[in-house]
Amino acid sequence: MTAYITTPIYYVNAAPHLGHAYTTIAADVMARHHRQRGEEVFFLTGTDEHGEPVADAAHALGIEPQELADRNAARFQSLLPLLGATNDFFIRTTDPRHEARVQEVLGQVRENGFVYQGTYEGWYCPRCADFKPENEIDPGNLCPIHHIELTREQEDSYFFKLSAFQERLERLYEEREDFVAPRTRYNEALSFIRSGLRDVPLTRHKLTWGVQVPWDHEHVFYVWFDALLNYYTALSFARPGEDLTSTFWPADYHLIAKDILRFHAVYWPALLMAADIELPEHIFVHGYLLMEGEKMSKSLGNVLDPVTVIERFGADALRFYLLREVPFGQDGTVSTLAFQTRYETELANDLGNLASRTIAMVTRYSDGAVADGPLDPTLAGDFAGLTERVCTHFDRAELTMALEEIWQRVRRLNRYVEERAPWRLARDDEQLEELERVLRTLAEGLRTVAVLLWPYLPTAAERLLAALGSPDLAVAGAELGPGHINAVRPIEALFPKDTEPADDERADD
Repeated sequence: MTAYITTPIYYVNAAPHLGHAYTTIAADVMARHHRQRGEEVFFLTGTDEHGEPVADAAHALGIEPQELADRNAARFQSLLPLLGATNDFFIRTTDPRHEARVQEVLGQVRENGFVYQGTYEGWYCPRCADFKPENEIDPGNLCPIHHIELTREQEDSYFFKLSAFQERLERLYEEREDFVAPRTRYNEALSFIRSGLRDVPLTRHKLTWGVQVPWDHEHVFYVWFDALLNYYTALSFARPGEDLTSTFWPADYHLIAKDILRFHAVYWPALLMAADIELPEHIFVHGYLLMEGEKMSKSLGNVLDPVTVIERFGADALRFYLLREVPFGQDGTVSTLAFQTRYETELANDLGNLASRTIAMVTRYSDGAVADGPLDPTLAGDFAGLTERVCTHFDRAELTMALEEIWQRVRRLNRYVEERAPWRLARDDEQLEELERVLRTLAEGLRTVAVLLWPYLPTAAERLLAALGSPDLAVAGAELGPGHINAVRPIEALFPKDTEPADDERADD
């Protein structure tokens, strides 16, 4: 089994912000989970370095576009290890190997009869690098994303015959209702198709910063077609001396934000059809991270710096918060205060306290040893089928739902501690066997949730599993059951609070 997961490639006209981190974290969570299932995974991310927004930003700084691309691509690359991202390759669209493959594929589209020369006129947003249809223009002739006035552009271009794929795209959506998710985005894309497809510019004549059109050197390819092809081109050169296309293509999941839905859900499959390339399996569209009711955007200036957040809370906390606070696939509001609240109530209290108390009680009452024997059947029903449900959610890119399934068991284990009260069992010599069973059950339950939480909280989960003496991360062994843990060792707080908790009569339990 293989899994190929991609993020969109990020524009280098400015430095990365939390919105970029969000998609990258989500893709990494998916990639880690599929590795846990024993699958061969390829996780791709990178930077989109051509087009008018990059050229304009470079001009404003008095530098060449390539210099700006080099500068900001390095910033995106340096963010990845801070996020805990385990991408297999980082593609840059100024890579000559990518450019050559773009020319090859789009040359094939032309040979197949889907390119012609003409003149385009329409309303254009330079920040989107996109011509806007009349039904996507806000009052006042404004871009609905950047809130800037659109300009009227007329330009000689080569056109892509998008209209030729009207029926094939409608049939695609009819036959594959899971091609785009969530359903609201599927409906949005299908509605756009049914409204009638018009041919779109494939090249730019007025712009020089882009991939040169091999059959007409006075044109460069429109940045969106150059960028979309990264998902396909990267596989041909990502691993030195190998072409991974036959191994991993088609992609299993393209993760994107909703502002680029039309390009991925309409233009992209049509382009692949035109080039005789197999279509991806799924496109999952997540919502926006909002601050004060607006999408987080560099151009709007309302961003949170992910590096600052990580320095205060750690990468695990950021990963957890973004996929816990904001249902994946929907818009959601984020704030520093909400980070702090979620960190203290769920990471420090729910999980951190559960881990500390469980290991401390095993250490105190059985010298760190976990006796052989059956688990408490009280928890059997609560954990039954958990792994299968989590895997099903991941197969649908329902990352927040999968996390909720796991977190319900974290809370169930905390209730179990209160219900069984090991500190009271320890006072009665006749309850020694029951005490051992309760401690064994707690330790094994903690192991189960740690394994399933690893994609979200890799550092904390690995520390916890090491303390439990059971470092195996395989999902196949995550089911609640005895025999995985023989002994535990002390562990420092997984998620330290800013202040020490008040003394508790059970603090030594």
